[in-house]
Amino acid sequence: MAATYDFPSDLLAGQEELHQVRAELSALLKRLPWSVEPLDGFSDDNGWRKVERPASPGWSADEQAEVEKLRRREHELAVFVSTHRYWSELTGSERVAARSELKHAHEVPPEEPGGTS
Repeated sequence: MAATYDFPSDLLAGQEELHQVRAELSALLKRLPWSVEPLDGFSDDNGWRKVERPASPGWSADEQAEVEKLRRREHELAVFVSTHRYWSELTGSERVAARSELKHAHEVPPEEPGGTS
């Protein structure tokens, strides 16, 4: 049976917000054009695989600011979570296992097989 950890509420909240910020940033980057600056499209089949990109209108100032804001917040949260005082209570492989468990603490555990319905 895997060990369970009693994570402090601020550490759990920081990890959860980190997941949310990363998901929001990922979704935003998928919606934005491929290039920050306006660039012509291109097609290149001289490499090991063909690469094609349509013309990019670039990102607006608001889009650039939103990406920067999310990246800055992601960095702040990553530093907060990784340097939290809680980690000093653990050593070696226990710290690694706890860090891995924290990354998944927000997930709903699967139902036990044979459970009542």
